[in-house]
Amino acid sequence: MTKNVGNADKIIRILLAVVAAILAFVVGVGSVGGIVLLVVAAVLLVTALVGFCPLYRLFGMSTHPSAGTK
Repeated sequence: MTKNVGNADKIIRILLAVVAAILAFVVGVGSVGGIVLLVVAAVLLVTALVGFCPLYRLFGMSTHPSAGTK
């Protein structure tokens, strides 16, 4: 699994995950919207921590600085 998420992208994903989690609690964690927001937050957080985004791979994208060297 080659990393394809750069540092700036990781920071943005973590910030968006925090915002989505807060919104999930505002909307209500038990509601459909709250559950969707928690899932989005979890996906953003995991992809930021792992450094790999499957959608980037699917579309041939990368924000990782060493992506062009391999």
